[in-house]
Parts: sequence; C-alpha cells; structure tokens
Amino acid sequence: MKEILTEIKGVLIHKNFIENLPYNPKLKPLLNRKRKAGILSEVLFWKQVRAKTFHQIDFDRQRIIGNYIVDFYVKNLGLVIEIDGWSHDTKEIYDDIRQKYLESLGLKIFRITDFDVKNNLSVVMKDLENFIIEHYKHP
Repeated sequence: MKEILTEIKGVLIHKNFIENLPYNPKLKPLLNRKRKAGILSEVLFWKQVRAKTFHQIDFDRQRIIGNYIVDFYVKNLGLVIEIDGWSHDTKEIYDDIRQKYLESLGLKIFRITDFDVKNNLSVVMKDLENFIIEHYKHP
C-alpha cells in the first residue's frame, strides 16, 4: 500500500518516489548560474511553494535529472514542473525529446507558461492542485 503524502481538497494524495534518478554532475555550475539568474516567473512560483507552503509538499528548485535541469521537482511525487518562457517557442523538438526522456524515468510533467505564472498565478496553482489530484490520488 502506498504511503499518503498529503490531502488536497479532501482527496488523499499518495507518494510516488522515483529512486535512482540519473544525475550529471557536470551540470552543477550551470545549475548554480540558473538559480542566481532569478527568472521572475520562477521566483514568483517558488514563493508559492517554498518551505512546504503548498499543501505541505516539498519542492526542489532547479534539479538535475540526467542531462537536464528541470525548473522544479517534487521528489515525493516524481513530479517535474516546467515553466515555459519565450525561449521554448523555438525548441519544440528539444522539449519533446526531453519530456519523453523524463517520462521514461516514470516522472510526470506539469507544464505552465511564463505568462500564466506572471498573470494568472492563482489559476496556475489551482491547475497544479487538479493535476496532482488526477495523477496521485490515493486509490
């Protein structure tokens, strides 16, 4: 039986920890630069989820998985949160390959736009709640 992580809107959410994720240590310097860059949409989202403020769920910011750095990661759910800005407009093929790789590890990906984080953050957070309920509700 799966362990309960939290409750959202009266729905029990179970843990889905993915063990032994690949890690490329050569990305560490890039990771540190990305964290210091302070991209506005990432900072705004981080303020909503840091220190377990979102349903007592622990989020990591800028996490290395394989040869990629994901924007946010919830290790207790195996959930990647990606904020797509304007740079993703020309990287559909790259994003598709990256997403298929992450999904092949058993991870789920929740994608949101930079625009929505900046302009509709409350809707983004409700959509995230609904995504977690849909994919991780306890049977």
